[in-house]
Amino acid sequence: MEYIQFMQKNTPLLLEYGQNHLTLVLWAVALSLLLWVPVGVLITGREKWANRVLGIANTIFCVPSLSLFAVMVTIPFLGLGRRSALVALVLYAMMPLVRNVYQGIKGVDPSVIEAARGMGMSYWQIMREIRLPLAAPVIFAGFRITAVMTTGIAAVATYIGERNLGRLISEGLTRFNIEMIVVGAMLVAAIAIVLDGLLGVVERMLVPRGLRVRRG
Repeated sequence: MEYIQFMQKNTPLLLEYGQNHLTLVLWAVALSLLLWVPVGVLITGREKWANRVLGIANTIFCVPSLSLFAVMVTIPFLGLGRRSALVALVLYAMMPLVRNVYQGIKGVDPSVIEAARGMGMSYWQIMREIRLPLAAPVIFAGFRITAVMTTGIAAVATYIGERNLGRLISEGLTRFNIEMIVVGAMLVAAIAIVLDGLLGVVERMLVPRGLRVRRG
């Protein structure tokens, strides 16, 4: 009951923080897809580059989120606020996106590729018409992981000036206000669930049932 009352009393603030949080996540995911999906495609078949790129991605992913946000703030043209948050979130998305695209494409049955080559198809024809469609379930799994992960990490951006749902959690911890903490966490989780569900709908529309990754 206390949580409902808290939400009713602070509806404008919750809407502002929720909108800021959602727009930050959507921008970060969109930019990540535009950047890292092509990278994952390009390193396929180039093992030396693949090892380097995946190594960089794993290293960035191991950096604590607050530390990475703090590093972004020190860069002059980024500073406090959304630009630093976007760059940090896009860097974090490198690992799940590049890895899933790379592994999805590499996991295509080699005999299918050989048959396509025997039919005279070029490398990029095989990539566009065979490898990417067959790798789509694994690639979409990367999309969904990225969306959920980005939603959670975006809350940490409140420490570099973002006015999003993370501010409810941080201020709730400072004041030991249980309502603020729980409501903030629930709204972050709700955004993650909705985005994951929407991507699931898109996956069902684009990926044939027999190719979909089964979820427990």
